[in-house]
Amino acid sequence: MVDPPILWSPSPERLERANLTRYIRFLRERLGVQVDGYEALWRWSVNELEAFWASIFDFFEVRTSSPYERVLASAEMPGARWFPGAKLNYAQQALTDRRQDDVAIVFASEREGPQSWTWGQLRQETARIATGLRELGVGPGDRVVAYMPNIPQTVAAFLACASIGAIWSSCSPDFGARGVLDRFAQIEPSVLLAVDGYVFEGRQYDRLPVVQSLIEQLPSLRRCVLLGVLNPEAELKGTIGWERLRQTAGDLRFEQVEFEHPLWILYSSGTTGLPKAIVHSQGGIVLEHLKALSLHLDLHPGERMFWFTTTGWMMWNFLVGALLLGTTIILYDGSPGFPDMDALWQLAADTEMDCLGTSAGYISACMKRGVHPTAGRDLSRLQSIGSTGSTLPPEGFGWVYEELGERMWLFSASGGTDVCTAFLGGCPLLPVHLGELQCRALGADVRALDEQGHPVVGQVGELVIAQPMPSMPLGLWNDPDGSRYRESYFSVYPGLWRHGDWVQITPRGSAILYGRSDATINRGGVRMGSSEIYRAVLAIPEIEDALVVDVDGWMPLFVSLRPGATLDEALRQQIRQRIREDCSPRHLPSDVIEVATIPRTRTGKLLEVPVKRILAGVPPESAASREALADPDSLEPFTALAAARAPSSPAGAPQREQG
Repeated sequence: MVDPPILWSPSPERLERANLTRYIRFLRERLGVQVDGYEALWRWSVNELEAFWASIFDFFEVRTSSPYERVLASAEMPGARWFPGAKLNYAQQALTDRRQDDVAIVFASEREGPQSWTWGQLRQETARIATGLRELGVGPGDRVVAYMPNIPQTVAAFLACASIGAIWSSCSPDFGARGVLDRFAQIEPSVLLAVDGYVFEGRQYDRLPVVQSLIEQLPSLRRCVLLGVLNPEAELKGTIGWERLRQTAGDLRFEQVEFEHPLWILYSSGTTGLPKAIVHSQGGIVLEHLKALSLHLDLHPGERMFWFTTTGWMMWNFLVGALLLGTTIILYDGSPGFPDMDALWQLAADTEMDCLGTSAGYISACMKRGVHPTAGRDLSRLQSIGSTGSTLPPEGFGWVYEELGERMWLFSASGGTDVCTAFLGGCPLLPVHLGELQCRALGADVRALDEQGHPVVGQVGELVIAQPMPSMPLGLWNDPDGSRYRESYFSVYPGLWRHGDWVQITPRGSAILYGRSDATINRGGVRMGSSEIYRAVLAIPEIEDALVVDVDGWMPLFVSLRPGATLDEALRQQIRQRIREDCSPRHLPSDVIEVATIPRTRTGKLLEVPVKRILAGVPPESAASREALADPDSLEPFTALAAARAPSSPAGAPQREQG
């Protein structure tokens, strides 16, 4: 196996100031642990799992009001029990010992340029909201849900819930009523925090009818609090105003809760059936986010981190986690492509970002639309760019370094809502190789399994996690016997977490992703990952997005085109030639079909499996939830195609373009 080219290597100065370098010294001086390089450190972290997580607890000086009795009371998966006896509070870890005049949050929107909140303001707002919630009867274990955008008030409300020991859950206001109810109704919230509307791509969206519907259909609600975003004077029957919630300047008190006390509930994308309501713990998230954001993203106090996200995606929770380090977080409410695709690069310049986090889709869109990030703007403070949501193709890596130069650290990361972190991602001590994720995260025992269930290196295999992580779910809400949780992650390989991706672990310890394992393509008995085809097709300038599925031997490739492009015979031939040259003749699609929009979830994940099921004859309402889609109409062409194919070829269309 020939190593791909190196695009970036850390400078001696970067190596010296890296948090990971400081942590390695800590291990040597405090614990006598000697490791030679990152791969050796990773192996120690999974071979000595309890010692590793205890060292994270000590290195970051996690605040507790009572000590833990042991690190791991039970190592079973599922059922691991972490740090029994320890009591702590997420909000206390985030808000204590900060310089009150330093900036905690920078925020901007389509309508307004950057503004800021200091740590003192954030602490004060958190205290006011917590006092208001307590006056509404909210206590430990109660669920508080937010139908709110990515603004500072939402962050303060979350921290207020955490300080009380209440359980937080949020949806972004672009969700319709059905999608919100599918999530919130499961967890029976006592308080709803909502906004009157939001702005996206220059257009105002009134959400008061949706809020009214939520009030009527969530019988557990004791109160709804309304924040006027479009209209500060907005009112709605059955709600109280935001100012009333925060009217009392009470003291900020931190409820001391068990390490495994629930912190928040996140939701799977829910492409079929109700979304899984995933419960994470206060302590598990504190430890994991301290480790991930400090050691893997190399964030320092006072630096500025941004990730483009909404409150309906785990990356919002991950971004807020940077507050645990004393890092300033940057929030943006709006479209990343408004008024044009330069929007996030301009935001980076205006806010003096150190770390810009985005998606592979945004990077690809910038590349295809001829965006030049440094044209007319100063990005000299920007040190790193993170990409997640879907696999970043090698062309995306190349574009970043062509446009931003060899000083930029680009890290691609993969994990998920399920663990609210990345278990494959960045490392400030390692080089960046074209098309690769730099490493397996510390404490994440990631392996690739072959068809016989044996670990393999240098081969594509099923991605599993072989040992527990503190941020693995406590369980799923309303799953008292744990059966749905076990079925979701542990049914294929008992005792191992199966994530559902194809991955190759290289001999250097880096990783390459090959798409979802439940969307496997099988041509002539050979299994293939869809990402290989996407890398080839998306390198063609005319192709905006693509999706390929295998339905009983018929393998159509669906493409959406850039404005002005036409899927004529010349472009079809170019697509086939590119796939043949970059992949193999076996990868050639049966058909190339144009659609207006490639279906993705709100978090950018391709809907390969739902499309495959629709084309196999499954009713669309059973294959996917419209509320989970970024564009609810994007499945219609596939439904129409399935109906057209059904009478003449129920088992699949004949194969073409094989040679």
